[in-house]
Amino acid sequence: LYMSGFGNEHVSEDPRCPGALPEGQNNPQVCPYGLYAEQLSGSAFTCPRPTNKRSWLYRILPSVCHKPFKPLEEGHLTHNWDEVEPDPNQLRWKPFEIPKAPWSKLDFVSGLHTLCGAGEPRGRNGIAVHIFLCNTSMINRCLYNSDGDFLIVPQQGKLLITTEFGKMLVEPNEICVIQQGMRFSVEVFGETRGYILEVYGAHFELPDLGPIGANGLANPRDFLVPVAWYEDRQVPGGYTVISKYQGKLFAAQQDFSPFNVVAWHGNYTPYKYHLEKFMVINSVAFDHADPSIFTVLTAKSTRPGVAVTDFVIFPPRWGVANNTFRPPYYHRNCMSEFMGLIKGHYEAKEEGFQPGGASLHSMMTPHGPDADCFEKASKAKLEPERVAEGTMAFMFESSLSLAVTKWGLQTSNHLDKNYYKCWEPLKSHFNPNCK
Repeated sequence: LYMSGFGNEHVSEDPRCPGALPEGQNNPQVCPYGLYAEQLSGSAFTCPRPTNKRSWLYRILPSVCHKPFKPLEEGHLTHNWDEVEPDPNQLRWKPFEIPKAPWSKLDFVSGLHTLCGAGEPRGRNGIAVHIFLCNTSMINRCLYNSDGDFLIVPQQGKLLITTEFGKMLVEPNEICVIQQGMRFSVEVFGETRGYILEVYGAHFELPDLGPIGANGLANPRDFLVPVAWYEDRQVPGGYTVISKYQGKLFAAQQDFSPFNVVAWHGNYTPYKYHLEKFMVINSVAFDHADPSIFTVLTAKSTRPGVAVTDFVIFPPRWGVANNTFRPPYYHRNCMSEFMGLIKGHYEAKEEGFQPGGASLHSMMTPHGPDADCFEKASKAKLEPERVAEGTMAFMFESSLSLAVTKWGLQTSNHLDKNYYKCWEPLKSHFNPNCK
């Protein structure tokens, strides 16, 4: 069960405890059922109303009841952008391998691998791109991110995510956002892989539509929020609460499940969205509209029109433009472009770019269709055609200059050293005597 709407004021209580939400106030002297009231703030108290985010949770025990946090081994999670020298080349990764259980058991937290990023969480400005590779569920462990928001893009395998607000089942071709400070645990059902866009200092929001008008792109009603669900479960052996704080992991022990929220209300929640719901806008005359028309969510910077990061998709659609080279054009960009593929074959590079892999085209690094794509598209008969049928590629675009980690460049051993060769067959068609 879910409630719909993006950024709405939602109200939910577990049906096992009707009337658990206090009436008419947030913090009564005694809460119904003997619950504790706890506020979770996702913005400064004094933010303007449109950007003010908070929820009230009514729980069996407050989240403050835990032993002190102690450092936890981070594995391949990092925010150190100076591990290796900068690399301005076009970068492409083959599909990242999921370790086999039981030889190497990895849950969602231990399976986090940081690929690239910029900025730092203490200054509340920056992003990181992580790959998650896991084969086992989190058992009596939960995570919360003190640094920022996680936008999770599963590529292989579904995720059953238990949060303080309720449960979400997130499958490939869906995304979910777990916002700063929200505790969650991930159950998987076999070998599981996906991508994470982490942003600190800003929350994701729907992009402004401008001349598109009132409707289109990702419509607010298609975003789903979980309903309240609680467990009153004691864990004598210890429940581990993991905090990602200033780029490091810390663990604290408590003797009960943190998913003990009987009721809640507010506008600061986790949510999910199915990418098939996206209302595609496209050119119907000639030339390309900019790929910003495919923006699902944006995290804005303080500069008007410039995002810290955008989440953009390239969904199935019709291509009808006349006298137009239809695949993505050759491009040098003042933004960083990280791309992943959930399924299918990306139109500009049908061979080397594979589901579960990735590419990074850094600031002002040229990129575009490979030689085979260019030749085919230059000679194609221009008729209405379905583009990207059975495919879903996406892009994390950022105004920040992204540094690649040592794991991304070396340790993962999945960097495609031959990527540049896909453009080598491009040949000159210049003829000064033929206009």
